[in-house]
Amino acid sequence: MSDAAEFPVTDAVQQALAITRRGVDELLPEAEWVKKLARSAATGVPLRIKLGLDPTAPDIHVGHTVVLNKMRQLQDLGHQVIFLIGDFTSLIGDPSGRNATRPPLTKEQIQANAETYYAQAKLVLDPARTEIRYNSEWSEPLGAAGLIQLASRYTVARMMERDDFTKRFAAQTPISVHEFLYPLMQGYDSVALKSDLELGGTDQKFNLLMGRHLQQEYGQEPQCILTMPLLEGLDGVEKMSKSKNNYIGITEPANTMFAKILSISDVQMWKWFELLSFKSLGEIAALKSEVEGGRNPKDAKVMLAKEITARFHSAQAADAAEQDFNNRAKGGIPDDIPEVQLTGAPMGIAQLLKAAGLVASTSEGLRMVEQGGVRRAGEVIADKGLKLDAGEHVLQVGRRKFARVVLS
Repeated sequence: MSDAAEFPVTDAVQQALAITRRGVDELLPEAEWVKKLARSAATGVPLRIKLGLDPTAPDIHVGHTVVLNKMRQLQDLGHQVIFLIGDFTSLIGDPSGRNATRPPLTKEQIQANAETYYAQAKLVLDPARTEIRYNSEWSEPLGAAGLIQLASRYTVARMMERDDFTKRFAAQTPISVHEFLYPLMQGYDSVALKSDLELGGTDQKFNLLMGRHLQQEYGQEPQCILTMPLLEGLDGVEKMSKSKNNYIGITEPANTMFAKILSISDVQMWKWFELLSFKSLGEIAALKSEVEGGRNPKDAKVMLAKEITARFHSAQAADAAEQDFNNRAKGGIPDDIPEVQLTGAPMGIAQLLKAAGLVASTSEGLRMVEQGGVRRAGEVIADKGLKLDAGEHVLQVGRRKFARVVLS
Protein backbone atom coordinates (compact mmCIF):
# COMPACT_ATOMS: atom_id res chain seq x y z
CA MET A 1 0.00 0.00 0.00
CA SER A 2 1.25 3.47 -0.81
CA ASP A 3 2.50 5.68 1.97
CA ALA A 4 -0.15 7.76 3.73
CA ALA A 5 1.87 10.95 3.11
CA GLU A 6 1.08 10.65 -0.61
CA PHE A 7 -2.63 10.75 0.07
CA PRO A 8 -3.69 13.24 2.74
CA VAL A 9 -6.48 12.42 5.16
CA THR A 10 -8.87 15.22 4.27
CA ASP A 11 -12.14 16.22 5.94
CA ALA A 12 -13.96 14.20 3.27
CA VAL A 13 -11.92 11.14 4.20
CA GLN A 14 -12.68 11.67 7.88
CA GLN A 15 -16.37 11.95 7.04
CA ALA A 16 -16.21 8.73 5.02
CA LEU A 17 -14.52 7.03 7.97
CA ALA A 18 -17.30 8.21 10.31
CA ILE A 19 -19.94 6.81 7.93
CA THR A 20 -18.02 3.53 7.77
CA ARG A 21 -17.80 3.28 11.55
CA ARG A 22 -21.48 3.87 12.26
CA GLY A 23 -23.06 0.90 13.99
CA VAL A 24 -20.14 -1.47 13.23
CA ASP A 25 -18.78 -4.07 15.61
CA GLU A 26 -15.21 -4.07 14.23
CA LEU A 27 -13.31 -2.36 11.41
CA LEU A 28 -9.96 -4.08 10.92
CA PRO A 29 -7.35 -2.73 10.46
CA GLU A 30 -8.83 0.76 10.67
CA ALA A 31 -5.54 2.47 9.79
CA GLU A 32 -5.37 0.53 6.52
CA TRP A 33 -8.95 1.50 5.69
CA VAL A 34 -8.11 5.16 6.22
CA LYS A 35 -5.21 4.80 3.77
CA LYS A 36 -7.48 3.14 1.22
CA LEU A 37 -10.07 5.93 1.59
CA ALA A 38 -7.39 8.60 1.23
CA ARG A 39 -5.96 6.94 -1.88
CA SER A 40 -9.40 6.62 -3.43
CA ALA A 41 -10.22 10.27 -2.71
CA ALA A 42 -6.94 11.44 -4.23
CA THR A 43 -6.99 9.23 -7.34
CA GLY A 44 -10.72 9.06 -7.98
CA VAL A 45 -10.56 5.26 -8.19
CA PRO A 46 -13.43 3.71 -6.22
CA LEU A 47 -12.75 0.96 -3.72
CA ARG A 48 -14.13 -2.54 -4.29
CA ILE A 49 -16.48 -3.52 -1.48
CA LYS A 50 -17.72 -7.07 -1.27
CA LEU A 51 -20.64 -8.74 0.46
CA GLY A 52 -21.28 -12.43 -0.03
CA LEU A 53 -24.57 -14.12 0.82
CA ASP A 54 -25.33 -17.80 0.47
CA PRO A 55 -28.90 -18.29 -0.79
CA THR A 56 -29.78 -20.76 1.96
CA ALA A 57 -33.37 -19.44 2.12
CA PRO A 58 -35.48 -17.71 -0.52
CA ASP A 59 -36.22 -14.52 1.40
CA ILE A 60 -34.28 -11.68 2.96
CA HIS A 61 -35.36 -10.32 6.35
CA VAL A 62 -34.53 -6.98 7.97
CA GLY A 63 -31.67 -8.61 9.89
CA HIS A 64 -29.90 -9.10 6.55
CA THR A 65 -30.41 -5.43 5.72
CA VAL A 66 -28.09 -4.34 8.57
CA VAL A 67 -25.16 -5.24 6.31
CA LEU A 68 -26.98 -4.17 3.14
CA ASN A 69 -27.60 -0.72 4.66
CA LYS A 70 -23.88 -0.35 5.30
CA MET A 71 -23.18 -1.38 1.71
CA ARG A 72 -25.60 1.29 0.51
CA GLN A 73 -23.88 3.95 2.64
CA LEU A 74 -20.49 3.05 1.13
CA GLN A 75 -22.07 2.88 -2.32
CA ASP A 76 -23.39 6.42 -1.85
CA LEU A 77 -19.81 7.51 -1.11
CA GLY A 78 -18.99 6.46 -4.68
CA HIS A 79 -17.41 3.05 -4.13
CA GLN A 80 -17.99 -0.09 -6.18
CA VAL A 81 -20.31 -2.52 -4.43
CA ILE A 82 -20.12 -6.22 -5.30
CA PHE A 83 -23.14 -8.33 -4.33
CA LEU A 84 -21.80 -11.87 -4.39
CA ILE A 85 -24.20 -14.80 -4.47
CA GLY A 86 -22.51 -17.88 -3.06
CA ASP A 87 -24.00 -20.46 -5.37
CA PHE A 88 -20.82 -22.61 -5.11
CA THR A 89 -20.18 -22.19 -1.37
CA SER A 90 -23.83 -23.06 -0.66
CA LEU A 91 -23.03 -26.55 -1.93
CA ILE A 92 -20.58 -26.87 1.00
CA GLY A 93 -22.62 -25.25 3.75
CA ASP A 94 -21.28 -22.52 6.06
CA PRO A 95 -20.29 -23.99 9.48
CA SER A 96 -20.20 -20.52 11.11
CA GLY A 97 -21.89 -20.55 14.49
CA ARG A 98 -22.99 -24.17 14.04
CA ASN A 99 -22.68 -26.95 16.57
CA ALA A 100 -23.40 -29.58 13.92
CA THR A 101 -22.68 -30.09 10.25
CA ARG A 102 -24.94 -27.90 8.11
CA PRO A 103 -26.62 -29.99 5.40
CA PRO A 104 -25.62 -28.74 1.93
CA LEU A 105 -28.30 -27.52 -0.47
CA THR A 106 -28.95 -28.98 -3.88
CA LYS A 107 -28.19 -26.95 -7.01
CA GLU A 108 -31.92 -26.68 -7.66
CA GLN A 109 -32.59 -25.25 -4.18
CA ILE A 110 -29.72 -22.79 -4.55
CA GLN A 111 -30.91 -21.58 -7.95
CA ALA A 112 -34.49 -21.15 -6.76
CA ASN A 113 -33.36 -19.14 -3.72
CA ALA A 114 -30.84 -17.03 -5.67
CA GLU A 115 -33.52 -15.91 -8.12
CA THR A 116 -35.27 -13.91 -5.39
CA TYR A 117 -32.19 -12.78 -3.44
CA TYR A 118 -31.02 -9.93 -5.59
CA ALA A 119 -34.55 -8.84 -6.51
CA GLN A 120 -35.05 -8.20 -2.79
CA ALA A 121 -31.57 -6.74 -2.20
CA LYS A 122 -32.36 -4.09 -4.82
CA LEU A 123 -34.83 -2.64 -2.34
CA VAL A 124 -31.76 -1.45 -0.40
CA LEU A 125 -28.89 -1.24 -2.91
CA ASP A 126 -28.77 0.99 -5.98
CA PRO A 127 -29.03 -1.57 -8.80
CA ALA A 128 -27.44 0.82 -11.32
CA ARG A 129 -24.23 0.86 -9.24
CA THR A 130 -24.13 -2.76 -8.04
CA GLU A 131 -22.00 -5.51 -9.56
CA ILE A 132 -23.66 -8.93 -9.30
CA ARG A 133 -21.37 -11.97 -9.23
CA TYR A 134 -21.70 -15.70 -8.53
CA ASN A 135 -18.73 -17.46 -6.96
CA SER A 136 -19.18 -20.52 -9.17
CA GLU A 137 -17.55 -18.33 -11.89
CA TRP A 138 -14.06 -18.96 -10.46
CA SER A 139 -14.67 -21.79 -7.97
CA GLU A 140 -15.82 -24.42 -10.45
CA PRO A 141 -12.90 -23.84 -12.91
CA LEU A 142 -10.48 -24.17 -9.98
CA GLY A 143 -10.81 -27.95 -10.21
CA ALA A 144 -9.30 -30.60 -7.94
CA ALA A 145 -5.67 -29.53 -8.56
CA GLY A 146 -6.44 -25.89 -7.87
CA LEU A 147 -8.36 -26.78 -4.72
CA ILE A 148 -5.44 -28.82 -3.40
CA GLN A 149 -3.09 -25.92 -4.09
CA LEU A 150 -5.48 -23.54 -2.31
CA ALA A 151 -5.74 -25.86 0.70
CA SER A 152 -1.93 -25.90 0.98
CA ARG A 153 -1.98 -22.21 1.89
CA TYR A 154 -3.58 -22.73 5.32
CA THR A 155 -2.83 -25.06 8.22
CA VAL A 156 -5.10 -27.41 10.14
CA ALA A 157 -3.88 -25.88 13.40
CA ARG A 158 -5.00 -22.42 12.28
CA MET A 159 -8.33 -23.81 11.07
CA MET A 160 -8.95 -25.41 14.46
CA GLU A 161 -8.56 -22.02 16.12
CA ARG A 162 -12.01 -21.25 14.76
CA ASP A 163 -14.38 -21.12 17.74
CA ASP A 164 -17.13 -23.39 16.43
CA PHE A 165 -14.63 -26.03 15.28
CA THR A 166 -12.85 -25.88 18.66
CA LYS A 167 -16.08 -26.41 20.59
CA ARG A 168 -17.26 -29.23 18.34
CA PHE A 169 -13.90 -30.98 18.56
CA ALA A 170 -13.86 -30.71 22.36
CA ALA A 171 -17.40 -32.07 22.52
CA GLN A 172 -16.45 -34.90 20.13
CA THR A 173 -19.11 -33.66 17.71
CA PRO A 174 -18.28 -34.74 14.14
CA ILE A 175 -16.58 -32.22 11.84
CA SER A 176 -16.61 -33.16 8.17
CA VAL A 177 -13.46 -32.43 6.16
CA HIS A 178 -15.48 -30.55 3.56
CA GLU A 179 -16.37 -27.93 6.21
CA PHE A 180 -12.72 -26.82 6.22
CA LEU A 181 -13.18 -25.90 2.57
CA TYR A 182 -15.85 -23.29 3.25
CA PRO A 183 -13.67 -20.55 4.76
CA LEU A 184 -11.00 -21.29 2.15
CA MET A 185 -13.47 -20.86 -0.70
CA GLN A 186 -14.96 -17.69 0.82
CA GLY A 187 -11.44 -16.30 1.22
CA TYR A 188 -10.63 -17.20 -2.37
CA ASP A 189 -13.65 -15.09 -3.44
CA SER A 190 -11.74 -12.05 -2.17
CA VAL A 191 -8.74 -13.05 -4.28
CA ALA A 192 -10.87 -13.47 -7.40
CA LEU A 193 -12.65 -10.13 -6.87
CA LYS A 194 -9.59 -8.18 -5.60
CA SER A 195 -11.75 -6.70 -2.87
CA ASP A 196 -10.62 -3.78 -0.71
CA LEU A 197 -13.21 -4.34 2.00
CA GLU A 198 -15.43 -7.28 2.89
CA LEU A 199 -18.51 -7.01 5.09
CA GLY A 200 -20.27 -9.61 7.19
CA GLY A 201 -21.91 -10.33 10.51
CA THR A 202 -19.85 -10.83 13.64
CA ASP A 203 -20.15 -14.60 13.13
CA GLN A 204 -18.23 -14.24 9.84
CA LYS A 205 -15.00 -12.76 11.27
CA PHE A 206 -12.93 -15.92 10.77
CA ASN A 207 -14.03 -16.21 7.12
CA LEU A 208 -13.35 -12.51 6.45
CA LEU A 209 -9.86 -12.75 7.91
CA MET A 210 -9.27 -15.77 5.70
CA GLY A 211 -9.76 -13.44 2.73
CA ARG A 212 -6.98 -11.15 4.02
CA HIS A 213 -4.65 -14.11 4.49
CA LEU A 214 -5.23 -15.59 1.05
CA GLN A 215 -4.88 -12.24 -0.71
CA GLN A 216 -1.45 -11.87 0.87
CA GLU A 217 -0.63 -15.45 -0.18
CA TYR A 218 -1.51 -14.55 -3.77
CA GLY A 219 0.49 -11.29 -3.70
CA GLN A 220 -2.47 -8.91 -3.44
CA GLU A 221 -3.04 -5.97 -1.14
CA PRO A 222 -5.11 -7.44 1.72
CA GLN A 223 -8.69 -6.36 2.19
CA CYS A 224 -9.95 -4.70 5.33
CA ILE A 225 -12.87 -6.33 7.10
CA LEU A 226 -15.98 -4.82 8.63
CA THR A 227 -18.29 -6.80 10.89
CA MET A 228 -21.80 -5.69 11.73
CA PRO A 229 -23.71 -6.69 14.88
CA LEU A 230 -26.27 -9.45 14.52
CA LEU A 231 -29.77 -8.01 14.89
CA GLU A 232 -31.89 -9.63 17.58
CA GLY A 233 -35.33 -10.61 16.37
CA LEU A 234 -38.77 -9.69 17.65
CA ASP A 235 -38.19 -11.67 20.85
CA GLY A 236 -35.27 -9.38 21.71
CA VAL A 237 -33.06 -12.37 22.55
CA GLU A 238 -32.20 -14.63 19.61
CA LYS A 239 -30.62 -13.56 16.33
CA MET A 240 -33.32 -12.74 13.78
CA SER A 241 -34.08 -15.92 11.89
CA LYS A 242 -36.94 -17.45 9.94
CA SER A 243 -36.33 -20.74 11.74
CA LYS A 244 -36.96 -19.01 15.07
CA ASN A 245 -40.03 -17.17 13.70
CA ASN A 246 -38.77 -13.88 15.16
CA TYR A 247 -38.21 -12.12 11.84
CA ILE A 248 -39.66 -9.46 9.56
CA GLY A 249 -39.38 -10.34 5.88
CA ILE A 250 -38.71 -7.34 3.65
CA THR A 251 -41.46 -8.47 1.27
CA GLU A 252 -44.08 -8.92 3.99
CA PRO A 253 -47.27 -6.81 3.67
CA ALA A 254 -46.91 -3.25 4.91
CA ASN A 255 -49.50 -3.70 7.68
CA THR A 256 -47.73 -6.79 9.00
CA MET A 257 -44.31 -5.14 8.84
CA PHE A 258 -45.51 -2.03 10.68
CA ALA A 259 -47.26 -4.03 13.43
CA LYS A 260 -44.25 -6.29 13.98
CA ILE A 261 -41.90 -3.32 14.42
CA LEU A 262 -44.33 -1.79 16.94
CA SER A 263 -44.10 -5.03 18.94
CA ILE A 264 -40.37 -4.69 19.80
CA SER A 265 -39.37 -3.45 23.24
CA ASP A 266 -38.60 0.20 24.01
CA VAL A 267 -35.02 -0.76 24.90
CA GLN A 268 -34.48 -2.79 21.73
CA MET A 269 -35.85 0.05 19.62
CA TRP A 270 -32.67 2.15 19.92
CA LYS A 271 -30.41 -0.58 18.54
CA TRP A 272 -32.83 -0.94 15.62
CA PHE A 273 -32.64 2.82 15.06
CA GLU A 274 -28.84 2.74 14.89
CA LEU A 275 -28.65 -0.30 12.61
CA LEU A 276 -31.75 0.10 10.42
CA SER A 277 -32.68 3.78 10.30
CA PHE A 278 -31.23 6.23 7.80
CA LYS A 279 -31.58 9.08 10.32
CA SER A 280 -28.30 10.67 11.41
CA LEU A 281 -26.81 9.70 14.76
CA GLY A 282 -27.50 13.26 15.90
CA GLU A 283 -31.19 12.94 15.06
CA ILE A 284 -31.42 9.61 16.88
CA ALA A 285 -29.63 11.02 19.95
CA ALA A 286 -32.01 13.99 20.03
CA LEU A 287 -35.05 11.71 19.79
CA LYS A 288 -33.72 9.47 22.56
CA SER A 289 -33.18 12.54 24.75
CA GLU A 290 -36.79 13.59 24.17
CA VAL A 291 -38.03 10.14 25.23
CA GLU A 292 -35.82 10.19 28.33
CA GLY A 293 -37.30 13.62 29.05
CA GLY A 294 -40.85 12.27 29.08
CA ARG A 295 -41.96 11.88 25.47
CA ASN A 296 -43.94 8.69 24.83
CA PRO A 297 -41.51 6.05 23.47
CA LYS A 298 -44.28 4.83 21.19
CA ASP A 299 -43.89 8.07 19.19
CA ALA A 300 -40.30 7.13 18.38
CA LYS A 301 -41.24 3.53 17.60
CA VAL A 302 -43.92 4.71 15.18
CA MET A 303 -41.29 6.86 13.41
CA LEU A 304 -39.06 3.81 13.04
CA ALA A 305 -41.91 1.60 11.85
CA LYS A 306 -43.04 4.16 9.27
CA GLU A 307 -39.49 4.72 7.97
CA ILE A 308 -38.79 1.02 7.47
CA THR A 309 -42.24 0.25 6.07
CA ALA A 310 -41.97 3.16 3.61
CA ARG A 311 -38.53 1.95 2.48
CA PHE A 312 -39.85 -1.42 1.38
CA HIS A 313 -43.31 -0.27 0.29
CA SER A 314 -44.15 3.45 0.06
CA ALA A 315 -44.90 6.44 2.28
CA GLN A 316 -48.59 6.02 1.47
CA ALA A 317 -48.48 2.34 2.47
CA ALA A 318 -46.75 3.28 5.74
CA ASP A 319 -49.46 5.84 6.53
CA ALA A 320 -52.15 3.27 5.77
CA ALA A 321 -50.39 0.70 7.95
CA GLU A 322 -50.32 3.16 10.85
CA GLN A 323 -54.05 3.78 10.44
CA ASP A 324 -54.72 0.05 10.28
CA PHE A 325 -52.69 -0.50 13.47
CA ASN A 326 -54.64 2.24 15.25
CA ASN A 327 -57.92 0.73 14.09
CA ARG A 328 -56.94 -2.61 15.55
CA ALA A 329 -55.85 -1.01 18.84
CA LYS A 330 -59.26 0.70 19.13
CA GLY A 331 -61.12 -2.46 18.26
CA GLY A 332 -61.71 -1.26 14.71
CA ILE A 333 -61.69 -3.42 11.60
CA PRO A 334 -58.45 -3.58 9.57
CA ASP A 335 -58.48 -3.33 5.79
CA ASP A 336 -56.77 -6.57 4.80
CA ILE A 337 -58.73 -9.25 6.67
CA PRO A 338 -59.05 -12.69 5.06
CA GLU A 339 -62.33 -13.77 3.49
CA VAL A 340 -63.78 -17.22 4.20
CA GLN A 341 -66.60 -18.89 2.23
CA LEU A 342 -68.78 -21.25 4.32
CA THR A 343 -72.00 -23.19 3.77
CA GLY A 344 -74.54 -24.42 6.30
CA ALA A 345 -76.60 -21.37 7.30
CA PRO A 346 -77.85 -20.85 9.87
CA MET A 347 -74.73 -21.79 11.84
CA GLY A 348 -74.00 -21.54 15.57
CA ILE A 349 -71.45 -18.90 16.50
CA ALA A 350 -68.94 -21.31 18.08
CA GLN A 351 -69.15 -23.73 15.13
CA LEU A 352 -68.71 -20.83 12.70
CA LEU A 353 -65.66 -19.48 14.54
CA LYS A 354 -64.02 -22.91 14.33
CA ALA A 355 -64.91 -23.36 10.63
CA ALA A 356 -63.46 -19.90 9.87
CA GLY A 357 -60.17 -20.78 11.58
CA LEU A 358 -60.56 -18.14 14.29
CA VAL A 359 -60.52 -20.70 17.15
CA ALA A 360 -59.13 -24.22 17.43
CA SER A 361 -62.36 -25.81 18.70
CA THR A 362 -66.02 -25.07 19.34
CA SER A 363 -65.35 -25.22 23.09
CA GLU A 364 -62.73 -22.48 22.71
CA GLY A 365 -65.27 -20.49 20.67
CA LEU A 366 -67.86 -20.78 23.43
CA ARG A 367 -65.25 -19.77 26.03
CA MET A 368 -64.26 -16.70 23.99
CA VAL A 369 -67.94 -15.65 23.75
CA GLU A 370 -68.32 -16.08 27.52
CA GLN A 371 -65.25 -13.86 28.06
CA GLY A 372 -66.55 -11.13 25.76
CA GLY A 373 -63.76 -11.76 23.26
CA VAL A 374 -65.90 -12.16 20.13
CA ARG A 375 -67.26 -9.28 18.04
CA ARG A 376 -69.39 -9.03 14.93
CA ALA A 377 -68.99 -5.78 12.97
CA GLY A 378 -67.36 -4.30 16.09
CA GLU A 379 -70.18 -5.27 18.48
CA VAL A 380 -69.55 -7.76 21.30
CA ILE A 381 -71.44 -11.06 20.97
CA ALA A 382 -72.77 -12.18 24.37
CA ASP A 383 -75.14 -15.00 23.34
CA LYS A 384 -73.44 -18.42 23.14
CA GLY A 385 -76.50 -19.80 21.39
CA LEU A 386 -76.46 -17.22 18.59
CA LYS A 387 -77.01 -18.63 15.08
CA LEU A 388 -75.87 -16.57 12.11
CA ASP A 389 -77.97 -16.45 8.96
CA ALA A 390 -76.71 -16.45 5.37
CA GLY A 391 -74.80 -13.32 4.38
CA GLU A 392 -71.51 -11.53 5.12
CA HIS A 393 -70.29 -11.34 8.72
CA VAL A 394 -67.12 -9.53 9.85
CA LEU A 395 -65.91 -11.38 12.95
CA GLN A 396 -63.15 -10.63 15.44
CA VAL A 397 -61.70 -12.88 18.13
CA GLY A 398 -59.43 -11.21 20.64
CA ARG A 399 -57.45 -8.20 19.44
CA ARG A 400 -55.77 -9.57 16.33
CA LYS A 401 -57.86 -12.32 14.70
CA PHE A 402 -60.31 -11.18 12.01
CA ALA A 403 -62.24 -12.82 9.19
CA ARG A 404 -64.88 -11.75 6.71
CA VAL A 405 -67.17 -14.78 6.59
CA VAL A 406 -69.54 -15.21 3.64
CA LEU A 407 -72.11 -17.75 4.86
CA SER A 408 -74.55 -19.47 2.53
